[in-house]
Amino acid sequence: MSTRSGLQQFAGIIAAMALPLLASAASVAQTPAPPAPPAPIPAPLLPPNLEVDLMTNPGSAMFGAQWKTMEAKIVEVPPIPEHLPGYNSAYDIAPHAGDASFDDSKWPAIQPTDLSARRGGGHVSFIWFRSNLTIPAKIGDFDTTGAKAVLTVAVDDYAEVWVNGQMPRAVGVPSPATIQGFNLPNRVVLSNSVRPGDKFQIAIFGVNGPISVAPANTVWFREARIQFYK
Repeated sequence: MSTRSGLQQFAGIIAAMALPLLASAASVAQTPAPPAPPAPIPAPLLPPNLEVDLMTNPGSAMFGAQWKTMEAKIVEVPPIPEHLPGYNSAYDIAPHAGDASFDDSKWPAIQPTDLSARRGGGHVSFIWFRSNLTIPAKIGDFDTTGAKAVLTVAVDDYAEVWVNGQMPRAVGVPSPATIQGFNLPNRVVLSNSVRPGDKFQIAIFGVNGPISVAPANTVWFREARIQFYK
């Protein structure tokens, strides 16, 4: 075999070996990135035209709300592929109950007045709360049609709010409404213009904190309201 033919054969082998790698790289390159979360809509700072207390039985009943709750656990998961040497463990929470289609049918139901009950074992503790809300046509004499609807909750100590399977957020924006900590209220715009019958699936992830000095207390609601603006 001549030197030239040997080099050609070697080049062919290298090319054949490279094809699967190129195909794999192309596959990775073509994998669509997850959609960016929607940006939060700033909530009005003025007093609302009407507000309803969801921590009362009549208030939640106006929206057909049935609250359910479940503790979230810390679980061990494989580390990400690009982890540095020595980081051989990673952790997540379960369940991920923010998804709108999440099945909470086996979760215990609670009364709206029990949102203020102290839940969890203290220290590093996570509690999910879920409910569906349906906008009524009228609340007393107030016509909800076209109103801006704002969900306002304050969880001791920290909360993340999901609406219809989304947690609107923006990096670097002070106090994004869906993510709020240390007893500050979350004010989340459900819609700039609601219509009677509009439905919203709400999932609230409550966290005991600060996590780095996890206190020996619990997770509970200080307030939960729907505010309307016209």
